Order: sequence, then C-alpha cells, then structure tokens
Amino acid sequence: MSEKNRIIIFDTTMRDGEQSPGASMSLEEKIQISRVFDELGVDVIEAGFPIASPGDFEAVTEISKILKNSIPCGLARATKKDIDACFNSLKHSKKFRIHTFISTSPLHMKHKLQKSPEEVLEAIDFSVKYARKFTDDVEWSCEDGTRTDMDYMCKTVELAIKCGAKTINIPDTVGYTVPSEYTKIISTLINKVPNIDKAILSTHTHDDLGLATANSLAGIVAGARQVECTLNGIGERAGNAALEEIVMAIKTRNDLMPYSTGINTKLISKASKVVSNATGFPIQFNKAIVGKNAFAHESGIHQDGMLKNRNTYEIMTPESVGVNKTSLVMGKHSGRHAFKDKLNDLGYIDVTDDVIQEAFGKFKILAEKKKHVYDEDIAALVDDSLITEDNVIKLKSLKVYAGTGEPQKADMTLEVFGEIKKASEIGDGPVDAIFKCIKKLYAHEVVLQLYNVHAVTEGTDAQATVSIRIEEKGKITVGQAADTDTLVASANAYLNALNKMIIKRKKTAPDEDLSAQA
Repeated sequence: MSEKNRIIIFDTTMRDGEQSPGASMSLEEKIQISRVFDELGVDVIEAGFPIASPGDFEAVTEISKILKNSIPCGLARATKKDIDACFNSLKHSKKFRIHTFISTSPLHMKHKLQKSPEEVLEAIDFSVKYARKFTDDVEWSCEDGTRTDMDYMCKTVELAIKCGAKTINIPDTVGYTVPSEYTKIISTLINKVPNIDKAILSTHTHDDLGLATANSLAGIVAGARQVECTLNGIGERAGNAALEEIVMAIKTRNDLMPYSTGINTKLISKASKVVSNATGFPIQFNKAIVGKNAFAHESGIHQDGMLKNRNTYEIMTPESVGVNKTSLVMGKHSGRHAFKDKLNDLGYIDVTDDVIQEAFGKFKILAEKKKHVYDEDIAALVDDSLITEDNVIKLKSLKVYAGTGEPQKADMTLEVFGEIKKASEIGDGPVDAIFKCIKKLYAHEVVLQLYNVHAVTEGTDAQATVSIRIEEKGKITVGQAADTDTLVASANAYLNALNKMIIKRKKTAPDEDLSAQA
C-alpha cells in the first residue's frame, strides 16, 4: 500500500485521556502504558501537557527516554513558557514532536481568550516559529475547529504551515460535528489552502454525540492522514475517538477504506486491559472490539450459525485483536446445539442423550435465574444429572424460614418411591431443619461425615455447590448438588448421597425391602 494511504496513529490516552475525571495515572502506570503502545505500533504518543504540573513534566521526560519506535509528543499553548517546558521534557529523545494550539472559534476567541482574530493570528505566527527552533516536527491545532468560520480557518491553517507546522490538526473539541460536516471541513481545507500539500491533516474528535469514530473515519476518507485517538475511547466528558475502533474499521472495511496503519492489532486487547487497569475505568461489556461481549454470542440462532461458519455472525476474528477465541455465552437464549457443543468442550463426550436433555432442562431453569452461566455452572449441572438419574427419593418443594427472633424451620415435600410426602421441622439452623425433614419423610440412620459448601462461579448470583458424605454400617456415599439457592443445593446433595446409599444397600442386600423404611 502506498505511503499516501498510510494513516498515522497519534495516541493521546495519557494527555486527553487522563483529562477524563478520575482517570489520573501514576508515573509507573504511564511508563507501562508507553511500553505497550510502543510495542503496539502507535506512531506518535502524546505523553502529556508538560507545563500543567510537575507530574506531567516528569512523565513526558521519562517516557521520552524509553520509547524505541514511537515518537514522543508534548502539548503546549501558544506561549514561550509552554513550548520551553515541552522542549525540556522531550529533549532526551532523538526525535520528538511539539504540539501547540490556540482556539479559533468566535466563541472561544471572545470569551475564553479575549483576543481578536488578528491577535490569534499573531499568536499562531509566534508559537509555530518558536517551536520550530527546537524541532522540525511541529503540529498545530485550531481548538474548537468545527465551530470556526471556514474562511478564517483556511487563513489560520495557511499561516501555520507557512511558519513551519508539518501537521495540522482539526479538533472537534466539544463533539459538535457530524460526519458529512467534518468531511466538508477537511475537503475545503484541501481545496482552498494553497500550501496544504506541505502538511498532513489530522482529525481529533470527541464523542459527545456518539460520533467520534464516525467523524474520524469521515475525515480520513476526505483526505486526513493522521488520527488522534485514545485506547478504550477514554477522554474529556464522553471521551475521544477510540483507537481500536478506528484501526479495526479500516482493517475490516478495507474495501471501502483502502488505508493502512502500523498497529499490530493482535496486541489491542492487551493494551486495552493495561489502560483499564491503570485508570481504574472498567471496559463496558458491549464496548466494540475490546468489550467482554464483543465476541460473545448468546442467541441460539447465532450460536448455531457460529458453529457452522464463524463468518455468519463475526466480521472479524477475536484472534485478530488478541482475544483467544469466540465465546459462546450460555444464557437463556442458547439452544441445545450450543449446549451440546459446550459439553464437548468441557470434556463430556460420552454423555447419553438422556443426561444431556436433563442437564439442558436444568440449564434453562438456571439461565432464567442468572445473568451469566459459566462453564463451571454447566459442569455442575451435568455432574448433578449424572448422579441423580436413578434417584428414588426426589425433592418436590422446599420452603425455609430463617433469620433472627424465630426458630429456623423447613417445610418440605418429597417423592419417596413414587409417593408424595410432606413434613415440617424446626432445627438448629436452616440446614439442620432440612435434614430433619428428610429423616422424617424417609426414616434412616446415617452419620453425616462431611458438609461442604463452595461457590462454583463469581458474583452474588453464583451457584453454590454442596458436597455431603454420609456413612451407614461401613458404607460411605458422597452426594453433590448445585443451585443458586444454597439451601436447595444442601437438600439435593443430601438426597443424592441418600439415593446412592439405597442403591448400595440393594447391591449388598438384594432381598431387603427398601421401601419398608419409607
């Protein structure tokens, strides 16, 4: 691909991204991010705003020392003091960029700067020329560019290029523009500014209207060859254009956007997690490219299609952005085909259709209770189905009364050898009350050797798996059950162990009337 179609990726995660409230990063975290970005293939890293604070100055200084491939950059207002701070923090790098800016919209010039258009032109002339004394890589930005008079913008851009700016950035500072308008702005600059061929046009968009990525892509199509963006789209207010979205949009729709970047897309997921950990900003589940659900499919129809051909519901592979594999998320919309495929993945290859059907029925019930059904949940359900297929005592209903001030009580209904029986018992705690009910409804003498509860998965809606070991005349059986209700799991685990004990009795004493104790 020709150089004219190469898109420069300018990352401002540590400058504009850090301006997102609560997203401040330590020096160590910024250095870690910089190393990852350097490896990722980011062309220019805006490491900070050196004049803003001693911390920013130190961060830009240290980052400029360690980068091997990426060009470090610092931001500066149109003042000597700001530009000096930029140079002093960046001078440790053989190659660096100074990025200077000033507002050009009527609103900003009048109320923020309190300068006339002529005074702003003078500031542009001074700042760009002064920055050129330190480096030939100077970028100039017209802050609030998308609300700037077009004729005046053309005048400022022409002047900045004449003074030595090699990159001209057009910020949509407040996320105000729309793609068609942004396209027109870039096209007008290309057609009307006489010396525009001596500079690279750049986009810098914000997401206040949810259009940051769309606007950046519109700018590229119109002729911009640099994109300013952030990982995970973090930034001031609603955020900036997301690096991962822009890069993967270009890669995925190269038929419509025949451009290239230097980004190693297989490192995107890693970089995203590093930024998320550093800022403390969790990545929303449905975030494009890097969200937990970006390559997750729950719908039964979608899962069936994915199992037949990944291209049916995926426009890019998870591997292309560094995600191990597609996730077939098991939820209430999942079908039997996906459930069976999941069992194969979990190692349940020789399970009978009857067990699969029973486990699938339990899974559907569980999926109505839980937002996310994990692999461990499914394994617990299958194990539960495997050990309960020969049960002669089955739990039909359970109500438990627990808390302070009143004794713990259980109301239980069991099917015992085909007969429905009911009982109510008070116990020393709800579990004790449950076990007393079982003993009342099916008289037996066993010793409870073990009662163990653990959460199968994470979260407040996690399944509890209960393990129980009972002993009778030297015979030992173990029962297990899983449920989002720990008390239900406790009852079923006890019954599983008891049913196994009944089977053991039958094998060792086949003439014994097992129902006589009922």
